[in-house]
Amino acid sequence: MRNPVTRRDALILGLSTGTVLAAPTVLRAQTVPETQPETTPRNISSFQMQDWRDHFDSLGKATVVADTGSKALHYWNEDGTDYRIYPTSVPRTDELTKRGYTQIVRKKVGPSWTPTASQMERFPDWKPIPPGPENPLGTHAMYLSWPAYIIHGTHDTRKIGRASSDGCIGLYNVMIEELFALCPVGTQVRVI
Repeated sequence: MRNPVTRRDALILGLSTGTVLAAPTVLRAQTVPETQPETTPRNISSFQMQDWRDHFDSLGKATVVADTGSKALHYWNEDGTDYRIYPTSVPRTDELTKRGYTQIVRKKVGPSWTPTASQMERFPDWKPIPPGPENPLGTHAMYLSWPAYIIHGTHDTRKIGRASSDGCIGLYNVMIEELFALCPVGTQVRVI
């Protein structure tokens, strides 16, 4: 006597063993070319670990390395027991990027923003912006010894992970608030 297996029975049997669902996946996997072009979205950070010893002789009061290549800011406390990495926005072009050694010379909660001279040349209608949701410096700012260069927050979270600034290093507001509390004035900074 023949044991009839209907299509419904086969489907149920296949679903319970996973073979029906796996078969299309296996077939698709076999048709994918071995080499696919690598594409990196413009707003992605490819964090690369840093070692403070590659940049400084000592940790000082605290140490920050802003890596414009991987769009990440690295922080170490004074004894090296606290290491943190933050995603950042970085300058749009190499011409706007200042690299080298500096330090935090001033900190401000609720900073106001004033366009630089070069921004006024390019955008003569720009006006200063007081603290608040329209301010491009976000909620906190740490001013560097280089004029017009700041590590600051941003209300425009689309900028993080992108080359989108006129020279500054931007962080999410919640992250700049955390970093702001960790970094005393005098924190050594290197932008690479």
